[in-house]
Amino acid sequence: MQKIVTNIWFDGDAEEAVDFYCSLFANAKVTGTIPYVEDAHGTPGAAMVVDFELFGQSFTAINGDDSAKHDHAMSLLVNCESQEEVDRLWDAFLSGGGKEIECGWVSDKWGVNWQIWPTEAYRYVGGPDKEAAVRAIQAMYKMKKIDVQTMREAYEGA
Repeated sequence: MQKIVTNIWFDGDAEEAVDFYCSLFANAKVTGTIPYVEDAHGTPGAAMVVDFELFGQSFTAINGDDSAKHDHAMSLLVNCESQEEVDRLWDAFLSGGGKEIECGWVSDKWGVNWQIWPTEAYRYVGGPDKEAAVRAIQAMYKMKKIDVQTMREAYEGA
């Protein structure tokens, strides 16, 4: 059992959110469901908790109510291997009511915040040439969705 598990609160639609997340990532699966019982705060038999995995990492989705709101102080970082993966996930998270934030952050329609980050960009924001890294970071500050080509060009001084 994973020692620390991210628990995500939903307003009664945890199963829909988990199905959506599992549809986006390979190696994703629901690992268990705990139903509400009599005298609980939900409909008996409906899912109270949905446990799932994304790339072997455990998460718990809980069906709560509308009293808890997500903000981007807590987000899930997705390291992407290509710009195409960045684009695909960005578009998926925006679908149905998501919102662009900035610098690679996006909020899905449930308000859960994600950072969609191309792994190649680490070379530019953390590269050995500090002046070039500053240029790459300044380019990133102007972005919502990360465009790795633009960051590369800023780093290389193009």
